[in-house]
Order: sequence, then C-alpha cells, then structure tokens
Amino acid sequence: HTRLQGDWSSDVCSSDLGYRYFVDTSAARTLTLPASATVGDEIQIFDASGTAATNNITVNSNSGKINGSVQDLTVDSNGAAFSLVYTGSSYGWVVK
Repeated sequence: HTRLQGDWSSDVCSSDLGYRYFVDTSAARTLTLPASATVGDEIQIFDASGTAATNNITVNSNSGKINGSVQDLTVDSNGAAFSLVYTGSSYGWVVK
C-alpha cells in the first residue's frame, strides 16, 4: 500500500481499505502523494478538525497526476472527506 508524507494527526491502516488520514487542520497542512503507486491503491483523507476552509489541506501531486493533470489539490471545505484512487500513469489519482 501507498503512504502519504506530511502532516496529519494520525493514520489507521487496514489491508482491505487502504490508508485513512485524519488531518489536524488547526494549521495549514501539506500531504505528499507517493512517488509510485499501484493501480487500485486508495487513500482516504478527512478534515478531522473541521477547519480546512481556514487552514487548507494541500495534496502535493509529487510530480504525478491528479484527475489527469500534474497539479496539486487544495482542500478548502470544512469537514471535507474524500478518497483518491490510483488509476495508472495516464490519468493518475482520481478524486472519488
């Protein structure tokens, strides 16, 4: 399974569910996607503090693609919860 790098309050791993990151948004945070992933890898990200609108979560693409483009993802919605699923190098990580 893949692992993010960066700031979060805790993480829980399950071989069936992938990785879940409960992000402490008492300050702005940056998480970096892994440099290599396997098709089907899934990462779940939760705004655990409910303050992402004020203290954004930036998901750094690590030079990979998110939704088909080499770009970072900014999470700026309080209480955001979503998954990223790796679809391969052509389209990269898809927000689910």
